[in-house]
Amino acid sequence: MVALIARAAFIQVIEPDRLLQEGDMRSVRVKALHSARGIITDRNGESLAVSVPVEAVYVDPVTVFKNGGLKDIDRWYALADVLGIDRQAMVNRIERNKNKRFIYLQRQVGPAVADYVSGLRLPGIGMNDESRRFYPAGEVSAHLVGVTGIDGRGLEGIERGYDGWLSGEPGRRTVRKDRYGRVVEVISKEAKEEGKPLQLSIDQRLQAISYRAIKQAVADYRATSGSLVMVDVRTGEVLAMVNAPSYNPNNRADLKSFKMRNRAITDVFEPGSTIKPLVVLAALENGVADESTIIDTGNGVMSIGGARVRDVSKVGEANLRKILQKSSNIGVSKLSLSMPVEALLGLYSSFGIGDATGVNLVGESYGLYPNRRRWSDFERATLSFGYGLSITPAQLARAYAVLGAEGVNRPLSILKTESVVPGKQVASQENTRKVLDMLESVTQEGGSARRAAVDGYRVGAKTGTAKVAVAGGYGDEYIGYTAGIAPLSEPRIAMVVVINEPQGDKYYGGQVAAPVFSDVMKSSLQILNIAPDAQQPFLQIANTDNRN
Repeated sequence: MVALIARAAFIQVIEPDRLLQEGDMRSVRVKALHSARGIITDRNGESLAVSVPVEAVYVDPVTVFKNGGLKDIDRWYALADVLGIDRQAMVNRIERNKNKRFIYLQRQVGPAVADYVSGLRLPGIGMNDESRRFYPAGEVSAHLVGVTGIDGRGLEGIERGYDGWLSGEPGRRTVRKDRYGRVVEVISKEAKEEGKPLQLSIDQRLQAISYRAIKQAVADYRATSGSLVMVDVRTGEVLAMVNAPSYNPNNRADLKSFKMRNRAITDVFEPGSTIKPLVVLAALENGVADESTIIDTGNGVMSIGGARVRDVSKVGEANLRKILQKSSNIGVSKLSLSMPVEALLGLYSSFGIGDATGVNLVGESYGLYPNRRRWSDFERATLSFGYGLSITPAQLARAYAVLGAEGVNRPLSILKTESVVPGKQVASQENTRKVLDMLESVTQEGGSARRAAVDGYRVGAKTGTAKVAVAGGYGDEYIGYTAGIAPLSEPRIAMVVVINEPQGDKYYGGQVAAPVFSDVMKSSLQILNIAPDAQQPFLQIANTDNRN
């Protein structure tokens, strides 16, 4: 009796917590209350990513073998068949783990499959609520929106960059169960917090026409890849960002790394002739040239420090407009050499080259921005026609957006903005307006970007072609690109098109990228209901007749 009293006192007074813990371990259960991931939409409310309720099927082997094990094998085979897993592999897995209480058999099964599994009434089989991400836009917006993993966490794109915002917080329900699994007490309940919705800046209509055009161009020219970035000049919002090849985020078998890379922000290239408008602007800003300045480009070949700079065609004596129109390497080289290298690099930097664009997407590259103490004259010359530095398509689109905004630099935004970001004036409005007017001549008769013109609209564009950089120099492949702005009367859209390593006889930017630019720009201006600003030919003839 004394021993029993002493033991009871020890348990009740000295060590009560341990037995309470042992009791809770056998009776208290915590169930997570699943929270749905936030929806992603485009700027017009079109769904780009939604969460669909599904179930996860699991097995409790201990319960299975307490209730006769796997004797009714046909029903277990039926379970394996409907879940799409090997029959014998499932049976062997359950038998190997007889002492375990939880094993996933299949994740993210649909309602029809879940109903069938419930109808089998197999002991030890249970289901947990889950959600599966569905992407209505498929491969069109895959690189931008991204994809989630099997556990619902973001892996790429917006899904990863804004994972915390989209995920929310699951709730918790703590209950006490009896030996038969019946709930006898609800101890506590923490409410779940649903994921927050996210509205992107892109317009799915523009995204779709851009993707179709890039995909077709990559196929037509047998190119390695292609990218297109479209930006609203007034706000810095990204209206479209596409790449080809793409992938289907709804098909996990298609998730291959080389397809999933968002090349518009990760891949870098030397911008070539598309950088020349900034050189002309730098010359105007630093007072080394004006609209009437004449530069002698000679016979199309200029020697600098033992190396040669060449023009594709002889330009002779030319003003700034003609230098841009004919894309003269010698002309921009002389402009670059006439000013301090810091002046040119400073303007490049102020236009966002070598800096983050502001889209806040995982994997964005800053490019290769040169920084050295000494520069040779030839290196200074090559900087003016786009060699010696590397940028991403998104960075080039931002630079042209700054040009279209008449010198106001705004960070790019992948989210729809409620109000226009003020931005910073990095170049004079007067000089940027002059460069925009010069750019228009590049798309007109005699210009190097005639195929980038759009009927009915004033368009300023610049094409470029550069060899692909490889270890130790340059390879035999090319990158063709076109960058431009429209309509020039009141700039609204800045766009960059990049075609990487086209095969065959056509590889210049004016041949492979400019037609894509023209087609997409024309459709985009019409979709956005932007009025034509170019004087039609018949009006010009009528005015001429009136004057005569």
